[in-house]
Amino acid sequence: MDTKEAVKAYQFGERAKSELLLLAQLLTVASDLAEGERTGGRRILLTAMEGIRTETEFAFRSTKLTDFQRAVDRLSEVISLAESNQFLEASQRIGMAVSAATTAAQMGWQVLSDHGLL
Repeated sequence: MDTKEAVKAYQFGERAKSELLLLAQLLTVASDLAEGERTGGRRILLTAMEGIRTETEFAFRSTKLTDFQRAVDRLSEVISLAESNQFLEASQRIGMAVSAATTAAQMGWQVLSDHGLL
């Protein structure tokens, strides 16, 4: 990986990680919603998840790092669980997506660090 690719991996990885951690918090909140609030809350949450999945797919297409594809795959599972109102299970599963994004960011960070850029 050259430094240009490393910058992209680091930038996309850190952004994906932050967004996925936010989704984990939102899933926790969604699991506590009253039954009457769940429909609207789920709709908003699913829209956010779809957007983050699209951004993570872009990261994969831009970098070709399989860790981003793993994050997309895990996020697809999370979306499916959320669609079924299984918010606690989705919240637990999102950790796998965070881990994949973290790995991609770490790979970029290591190259940048080796070149004295971080």
